[in-house]
Amino acid sequence: MKPTPLRQLAIVSAGQAAPKSDEFSDYGTPFVRAGSLDRLLSGEPESGLELVSEETARRRKLKTYPRGTVLFAKSGMSATKDRVYVLQNPAHVVSHLATLIPKSDTQTDYLRLALKHFPPSSLIKDLAYPAIGLGDIESFEIPVPHSLDDQIRIAHLLGKVEGLIDQRKQHLQQLDDLLKSVFLEMFGDPVRNEKGWGKKQFSELLDDIESGKSPKCEAREAVADEWGVLKLGAVTRCRFDENENKALPQNVLPSVRDEVKAGDLLFSRKNTYDLVAACAYVFKARPKLLMPDLIFRFVFKKNAEINPIFIWKLLICDSQRKRIQSLAAGAAGSMPNISKANLKTVLLPIPPWPLQNQFATIVEKVEGIKSLYQQSLTDLEALYGALSQQAFKGELDLSRVLLPAQSIAPVAIGDQATVPEPVVQTVTTIHLPDTGNLPAALEDSEARKALIAEWLEAYCQQLGDAPFSVQDFMVAVSDRLTEWLQTVVEDEGITDEQKNRLAEFYPSNNVGLDVNDYEDIKKLVFEALAAGALTQGGNKVGNRIELKAVQS
Repeated sequence: MKPTPLRQLAIVSAGQAAPKSDEFSDYGTPFVRAGSLDRLLSGEPESGLELVSEETARRRKLKTYPRGTVLFAKSGMSATKDRVYVLQNPAHVVSHLATLIPKSDTQTDYLRLALKHFPPSSLIKDLAYPAIGLGDIESFEIPVPHSLDDQIRIAHLLGKVEGLIDQRKQHLQQLDDLLKSVFLEMFGDPVRNEKGWGKKQFSELLDDIESGKSPKCEAREAVADEWGVLKLGAVTRCRFDENENKALPQNVLPSVRDEVKAGDLLFSRKNTYDLVAACAYVFKARPKLLMPDLIFRFVFKKNAEINPIFIWKLLICDSQRKRIQSLAAGAAGSMPNISKANLKTVLLPIPPWPLQNQFATIVEKVEGIKSLYQQSLTDLEALYGALSQQAFKGELDLSRVLLPAQSIAPVAIGDQATVPEPVVQTVTTIHLPDTGNLPAALEDSEARKALIAEWLEAYCQQLGDAPFSVQDFMVAVSDRLTEWLQTVVEDEGITDEQKNRLAEFYPSNNVGLDVNDYEDIKKLVFEALAAGALTQGGNKVGNRIELKAVQS
């Protein structure tokens, strides 16, 4: 590993001032703002952003940044959040964002992952006025392996774990969405109450609303067998998180009455307007955790015929929670607070007790599955942390990490511990045909994906008896796209504007494929295997798995 300034790895610059609101259009090139990064990182497509027409871009002299440009905020509070995003399509970029166009010897995803591990926010000199100068960004050093292949190996390995983490988060969100859907199906919207359930004041259901105390605590989390006091974060996400606590000083006597136990229903009475009225049911809790004074505990009457799990999901249903949040009040400069008296006046729809219990049984089953996924997520995040630490310290044995193109074929179960040396194959000269997708593929990722699918079919049909190699196919695609780029550049019928745009996308006049293209190709290969267009067999010489195309 060699500490390397970013100026040697990428062309460092910043975006430009945003057009006025009436200058945006229903068509054109996406415009990325600092506030867009959150949405993009959560999976929203770039096409969902504000769009700038070619005419407006030309009039305002907006630069178009190529696919693969790495973005992060360099000014404003966004600069403290360390969000790093890679453009999936060409786009215009706001001036608050730094832009890094990777050079030919820099792997884009390695650069992104390195900036996640070594966050640019460390360059901020005054947190009261967050800003990072371009000169500081250019001088910012990250460790870089001596070979491009090792960059690719690190990016591929960490990217795989990152993908599994995203998958687990998606599964957890899907289970939450499932429970919301089941609730609405069984009970309807609680505010509209279209099912006509009888309503009761909250006070009719409650024996008491308890709250704890908030003594001055240690800055650290309580260890096992040590008393701790919950922080607001223990319920903020509407699920109980026992790790959100602070250790109670040893000279402070704990109030045992305030200890949190399984079966408790907790409610945040004070927070910002967006976060107040969070509610969490305690399925299990470690001993010696106490409620603070900012969190209520609901104690229901024994004859109320109420299932606390149903009440939990009722209170966090979007429409019901907003109505409760409207009760929050507070003096200027203080956090909004919901009083016990106001909370008791809330009218709630109460369906029959057996129906509540039926719903609670479903919730408990789903929460059991979520618990397994959550543990898996925790383990994966720990693995990612350990691997990234080793990777960027140069402590990983990268000789055991195959390059992406080498690992595409599924490995059969058996003794294949010995990895053979690559075998040089003689490949028939193959022509990838001109198609309607070819021009667009130079500028649009979806068009490129469609073109690659067409070319994969044509490539396989021309292989004959030769084995299929993903690496060879990727080289063929890259060469054909580069050849087409040269044709376009030399074509007098192509406008200067389009030529200039392509020059910005491909400053080296070379169309290389990236990790996204590889993932698309890998998916297509597995689909071809499933469809029988490719078959899997053994190579006796190297004891390797080999793919061959089925000739029609």
